[in-house]
Amino acid sequence: MIPSLIATDLDGTLLRADGTVSARTEEALRRAEDAGVCIVFVTGRPPRWMGAVTKAVGPHGIAICSNGGALYDVRRQELLETYPMHADDALAAVLALRSALPEVSFAFEYPDGFSHEPAYPRTLWDMDAADRVAPAEEILAGPAGHQVFKLLAKHPSLDPDEFLRLGRELVGEYGEVTRSAAVAMLEISAPGVSKASALARWCAAREIPAERVVAIGDMPNDLPMLAWAGTGYAVANAHPEVLAATSRHTAGHDEDGVAQVIETLLA
Repeated sequence: MIPSLIATDLDGTLLRADGTVSARTEEALRRAEDAGVCIVFVTGRPPRWMGAVTKAVGPHGIAICSNGGALYDVRRQELLETYPMHADDALAAVLALRSALPEVSFAFEYPDGFSHEPAYPRTLWDMDAADRVAPAEEILAGPAGHQVFKLLAKHPSLDPDEFLRLGRELVGEYGEVTRSAAVAMLEISAPGVSKASALARWCAAREIPAERVVAIGDMPNDLPMLAWAGTGYAVANAHPEVLAATSRHTAGHDEDGVAQVIETLLA
């Protein structure tokens, strides 16, 4: 049965290693939309990084960004909704992580942009566009403090999976803690906010049941979405935990695994 909706992650899943959408994948997405299937990008990327997929986004133009923290109109470059952390929770998470792991540094995503601490590594390609560079406590005490929909915590040397385990243990009461990068970087959103929660809201508004949804992903931040959807796929290059959690696998992102899933579903 052809699904009503296909939800796909971007980096490591739909996008190739060079960050592009292949011609085969673009064609598969177009064919799916022509067949009446809604395609929704569900990504950890912040809204400002969505320009790379403008051509590939479906007719509705909407993407779920920042692990469910933001709903974004890619075509109009308009932020539609955000689900921010409570400022007290964000500060408590910062203090708890810093107390246990003093080498951790922080960055913050919010509607008007992002800010980071002076020690935060230059891992983002638009670091020079930061609105503010200051200690986390000062950033959270300002106007952005009540608007943060994604808190990033970076450790210089820990194993990424060990950092995730510690992060959930230390600050899981203050927000949803996950990861999607190959380095030790935590992504923290408000309690209950995840790719799954945002996708569930999107589908409920359109009366699309979970069993009519196919989801595809590769990293721990995709696990809630893959579990919620009626059918979940992992790409071959996925994190071992994601491969173990899904019974359906497809080719890797550089072999157009998402396109292969779509082509099979439409066949």
